[in-house]
Amino acid sequence: MTEKRGLTRGQVLLLAIATGIVVANLNYIQPLEALIAQSYNVTRGTVGVVAMLTQLGYAFGLLLLVPLGDIFDRNHLIQFMLVLAVVSLLAAYAAPNIIWFGAASLLVGVTSVAPQMIIPFSAYLADGLHGGRVLGSVMSGLLTGILLSRSVSGLLAGFWPWQSVYLVAAIAVVILLVVLHWYLPQDPRGHQQLNYAQVLRSLPRLLRQQKHLQGSAINGFTLFGVSNVLWSTLAFYLADQFKLGSTVAGLMGLLGITGVLFAPYIGRLVDRVSPRRTIGMGIMFSTLAFVAFWLLGHWLLGLVIGIVLLDLGTQFGQISNQAIVQSLSRTSGSRNNSVFMFSYFMGGALGTFFATWAWGRFGWNGVCVVAAVFLLVSLVGHLVWREPVKIVRAGERDD
Repeated sequence: MTEKRGLTRGQVLLLAIATGIVVANLNYIQPLEALIAQSYNVTRGTVGVVAMLTQLGYAFGLLLLVPLGDIFDRNHLIQFMLVLAVVSLLAAYAAPNIIWFGAASLLVGVTSVAPQMIIPFSAYLADGLHGGRVLGSVMSGLLTGILLSRSVSGLLAGFWPWQSVYLVAAIAVVILLVVLHWYLPQDPRGHQQLNYAQVLRSLPRLLRQQKHLQGSAINGFTLFGVSNVLWSTLAFYLADQFKLGSTVAGLMGLLGITGVLFAPYIGRLVDRVSPRRTIGMGIMFSTLAFVAFWLLGHWLLGLVIGIVLLDLGTQFGQISNQAIVQSLSRTSGSRNNSVFMFSYFMGGALGTFFATWAWGRFGWNGVCVVAAVFLLVSLVGHLVWREPVKIVRAGERDD
């Protein structure tokens, strides 16, 4: 018997809002790095390592927790992860020193993986003919969360102690949890007859057997790495080059509105044209962004142009890759997403680490060189793995 699928506009909107609120937890630290270094009396490099821990925590949460979506009822699992996220945010708010804050930041990353459970959940529930459109809408929420997190974080830190950002975040997740408890769509699959060990053992097999999953993993690794190369060092660059603080660093995040506005359009392009073309456009925009940063970054206008281009490049890649990954299988959608997003955030963590290291030794030019290396790997992966020309959505087969 074929299950009835489809999501109302209200349900899609709710899922989009949920992804945005939770994913924001990962990015609050970026405009605050200079303030955190001053507050705990540590070097900027140390705070850069803490920011990397948040990304690493998220990556390992993706690897170890997101596959649970192929075992348990995703309605209940998502709510449970939100409870854990609230606990970790409160721990970050109350951290007395950099060691405790680093541990709390790691937990913030690990426990903020609910969006990567929501994305395959929404893809599963969506009408297959409009999967790209639904993913584009949900991704708009995710991108809005990323966008506003930096701005809200920077603005709050301009008026209150920077720790208040994490308290406000915890309150927002509590409110979201209450709303989702009443309105989150039910999971028609219920509890699945799989065990955790089987699911984890299947991850390498899924990667080995699916060429397009391999290509998306490499592309996600490099393009998100490039994005974090900028955002992990922007606060330092603004402070040194322009004598500007966390508020301006946060406001710079609002320039990402371009990516949010284009996300549904990108989703339709993937459905109608070709994910290979849209991923190629993502690489092109990201490359042009760092050309602008390198040549024009000593002017604020140059930074503005580069940030807009970089955000477009990141979103073209992310939405295209998600459409590819979620088209591969309905039964292993959470596991495929886990493999892809693990690679994605490992790229983000390494982008943060190497960019912070390069900033301390070579300044802005070193940061741009790190980005160039990521982009070169992205181009090679694009040419070798060759993304599909057209999305063909999986049927009800068991992979």
